Amino acid sequence: MKIRILSLVMTFAIFSILLAGCCTTRTVDYKSQVYVPVYKNLTEVRNAVKVESGTPLKNTGKIYVYDSYIFVGEKGEGIHIIDNRNPSAPQNIAFISIPGTGDMAVKNNILYADSYLDLLAFDISNPSSPKLVKRVNDIFPNPLDLTGSYVDAEKGLLVEWLAKDTVYRYTYKDCGDGNSTAPVDRAYDGGGIKTTDGSVGSPNTSGSGSKTGKGGSMARFTIYSNYLYAVDRTSLQTFDIQNPSDPKAWAKINIGWNIETIYPFKDKLFIGSTTGMFIYDASTAWNPTLIGQFTHARSCDPVVADDKYAYVTLRAGTACGGIQNQLDIIDITSLTSPKLIKSYPMQEPYGLGIDNGTLFICDGKAGLKVFDATNPGNIQLQSWKSDMNTYDIIPLGNIAIMVAKDGLYEYDYKDPKNLILLSKIPIQN
Repeated sequence: MKIRILSLVMTFAIFSILLAGCCTTRTVDYKSQVYVPVYKNLTEVRNAVKVESGTPLKNTGKIYVYDSYIFVGEKGEGIHIIDNRNPSAPQNIAFISIPGTGDMAVKNNILYADSYLDLLAFDISNPSSPKLVKRVNDIFPNPLDLTGSYVDAEKGLLVEWLAKDTVYRYTYKDCGDGNSTAPVDRAYDGGGIKTTDGSVGSPNTSGSGSKTGKGGSMARFTIYSNYLYAVDRTSLQTFDIQNPSDPKAWAKINIGWNIETIYPFKDKLFIGSTTGMFIYDASTAWNPTLIGQFTHARSCDPVVADDKYAYVTLRAGTACGGIQNQLDIIDITSLTSPKLIKSYPMQEPYGLGIDNGTLFICDGKAGLKVFDATNPGNIQLQSWKSDMNTYDIIPLGNIAIMVAKDGLYEYDYKDPKNLILLSKIPIQN
């Protein structure tokens, strides 16, 4: 009996060994993407600023109007200067190549622009030949329209994240019994997160007496009196520009988190964030103080204002979060206690503008919508241009300047029910 039992045990052991011997090591590749940091030498970035003749619009961003000129941002690349003395035939006369730029403002023929960490000042007395007159280094620790970590002591300035195709490789044992073992090895293209170009990396998740221009509602720069104001994700940065060609960092105020835009009206600053609108009193221009706040659901939030009302667009489906796509009209007759009057549904609103009761909404893919907003509780549609993807607009009395994905537009809106296209400078891909 003992011999028989021993024989069975040995047979089972041999069978188990044979089964184990039938297991096959297999490898499976899964394609995906990682984001790879791109660095540039900081000295090279700073030396790359130059002035060129007019170049085609390709990837436009924010807009600014000063005197008879339009300044159009080329996202992260520079600023186009458009001679608009004849709105029916604007001329692209110059391009300032500025790495990492997103915002601009002008006072007394001095153009201010950001360049990653720095503030630049250009003399545009001759708009076709701007001259760099000052650079304030390292003043924007959180570059205005970017995210992430910015300066590496060895690699330089982090300028962007690039999506790269990636292969994840899993190695496992298949024993043919439907119960494959857990991976015996997990590698990414042989070790590390390797992309198709051979690089290695992953995302880090961690006034008075002066002449100024007018920016759009998506702006992070604005000017009041002798001060330039710039907002980043958390702060309001103030610069003394009493001598416009010699801007000096003055103060920095912590506002909160996810700050997006700034819009001036008289001596008030309206600051948009992903969670609400902040109202600052800038009557003492060197010391703006918070006097009111309106909170809304989480969403992207540009804002414009007049004497009685603030107009806020909320946009969902972006990094801002939230699910609302709407226009909020807010009573600001009491600046310390703003109150919502009414919300109106929109498609995907970006920038907006207000001029004497005429409200312009750049509703993204839904186009340009123009409303009679003299009764904010019951606004009425006047015109709708639905055949364009719009971004921001600046109304200037009778002419509105608008930037869209396919070009820079100018409209005569003396009759808001009958917009007249004066000109278009197309985007060239």
